[in-house]
Amino acid sequence: MAGKRAVSRNSLPDVIADDLRERILSGDLAEGEVIRQEVLAEEYDVSRMPIREALKRLDAEGLVQFTNNRGASVTKHSLDDIAEIFDLRTLVEVDLFRRAIPLMTATDFARCEEILAQMDASYDADDVAKWGALNHKYHASLYAAANRKLTNEMLQGLSLHSDRFVRMHLSVMRQREPAKKEHRILLDLAIARDVEGGCTALSAHILRTKQQLLSLVAEHRAAQESA
Repeated sequence: MAGKRAVSRNSLPDVIADDLRERILSGDLAEGEVIRQEVLAEEYDVSRMPIREALKRLDAEGLVQFTNNRGASVTKHSLDDIAEIFDLRTLVEVDLFRRAIPLMTATDFARCEEILAQMDASYDADDVAKWGALNHKYHASLYAAANRKLTNEMLQGLSLHSDRFVRMHLSVMRQREPAKKEHRILLDLAIARDVEGGCTALSAHILRTKQQLLSLVAEHRAAQESA
C-alpha cells in the first residue's frame, strides 16, 4: 500500500470507496488482506473519517469485513461461497435471458454489438480491468429487454462478488478466446430468437467459468499454504 494516491476532495468517501473497490476487484488488495485505516489515510492524504465511511460502504457490499473496533480486511470467500455465487448467477441470468430474448429490438442488438467491439479492443490491449467492466455491461445489455428491475439489482450484487474471480480467470488462465467465442454465440442465438439455445449456451458459459475458477482458486490457496 506504499505511495500517495491523489483523490478529489468532493464526496471523499465515494471516491475512496470507488478506488478501493477497484483495487479489490483487480487483486491489488488480496482476499484476506488486512486493511489499516491509518495507512490508507496516509496514502489518500485524508483523515481517517472518510476512510472509515468508505470501508463501511464496501462492508455493505460484502467486499470487506469491517468492525469499528477491529478494523477491516478484504472478504475471503470459501470455495463453497464462490460456487454458490456462480450457481446463483446461473439461476438469475438464465431467467433474465429467457425473458429478454423475445423482447430484444434492433437497438438492443446494436448495443450488444458495440460492447463486443469494445471488449475485443480490451482483449487486444490486455486491459483486464476494462474487460471486467465491459463484461458486466455486455451481460446486462443482453438482459435489459426483460425489464426486471429487482432481479437486475440482485444480479448487480452477485456480479460485484464474482467480478474479481472472473478477472482472475481471464488474466491467469488466458481465457480470452473462449470468452470471445461464447459471448458472440450468446448474441447470435438472441438475434435468431433461439430462447432454449441461448439459455443452454449461457448456462454452459457460466458453468465453465465456475469450474475452472474453483480449480484455480483451490490451487492458488494450496500453494500459499505450503509456501
